[in-house]
Amino acid sequence: MPTVTPRAPAHSSHPGARTQATHRAASFVLDASILAALLAASSAPTPLYPHYQDAWALSALTITVVFSAYSLTLLLALLTTGALCDHLGRHPVLVGALLLEAASMVLLASADSAGALITAWILLGAATGAATSAAGAALLDLHDPLRPGRSALTNSIAPVAGMAAGVLASTLLVRFAPAPTVTVYVLLTVLFAAQAIAVTFTAETARPHVGALRSLLPHLAVPPSARRALLAVGTAVVAIWALGGFYSSLGPALVHLVAPGAPQAAGGMVFFVLTAAATLTVWTLRRTAPRAAATGGSLAVIPSAALSLHGLHGAACPPSAAARPWPASPSGPSPKGRCA
Repeated sequence: MPTVTPRAPAHSSHPGARTQATHRAASFVLDASILAALLAASSAPTPLYPHYQDAWALSALTITVVFSAYSLTLLLALLTTGALCDHLGRHPVLVGALLLEAASMVLLASADSAGALITAWILLGAATGAATSAAGAALLDLHDPLRPGRSALTNSIAPVAGMAAGVLASTLLVRFAPAPTVTVYVLLTVLFAAQAIAVTFTAETARPHVGALRSLLPHLAVPPSARRALLAVGTAVVAIWALGGFYSSLGPALVHLVAPGAPQAAGGMVFFVLTAAATLTVWTLRRTAPRAAATGGSLAVIPSAALSLHGLHGAACPPSAAARPWPASPSGPSPKGRCA
């Protein structure tokens, strides 16, 4: 007589499956928050640049150099450490980069010169390049077949949403918090430290393998199928991010140049409007065909650049404002940022 093996109840595996799904969801949220926090740290100093200019008599060119140190280091880090998390695993790269982010925040909080700012920005760029690659890869590892496109959309929307949140929070802290050049960085330090600890409690999504040192050598390659698209939209992407970098570093100085009586918060709100609009656009056009979205975005750069030039050269300072001496206030820009 054949034996019959009792079948386990259909619901017996449900608790384990639910637990695994909960862990994956928590990991997904954590990785998305890391992406947002990394870019929030890059935009948080935007409302503080006028203070740095006043306190240390920095020129607009110096502020540009400070921001360029971050951008160039970020680019170099993306080129060299982009594949490192494939060899070491997501966790080691994320934890190390987040701790380096926290260290850069401490340096920014204690900075007393342009040189200190540049050093902090270099650390920030290196950490952001490594961490964004690892967090973005982790999000793709957590792809859910039942929710196609979620990982790619999060990779697109989290950075710009983070920049919007960072500049808004910093602007509010400048307005209402004591010691704004310290408070915002202390909060970000705590956030990065907490995220580094949280990463250690999530499951590793990559299998480490040899070749980590070799992966640090930059290797640029474009698949043949993507070369035509890169040539078509590459210059527009560069122009868009160049315009965004301009408003991130020199937006406050521009606002006070064309509107000397504007409140200090207006300098940060300009970049907030830019990044908030980018966030809403990514979300709104998430189901739009890539070619149509890329074409529309590329064409939108033209009127945005024209409006920027009009705002700079079309506004004239009243004679009385140009003649008045610059007030000795830490909330305003330096004399170099005014009409003469």
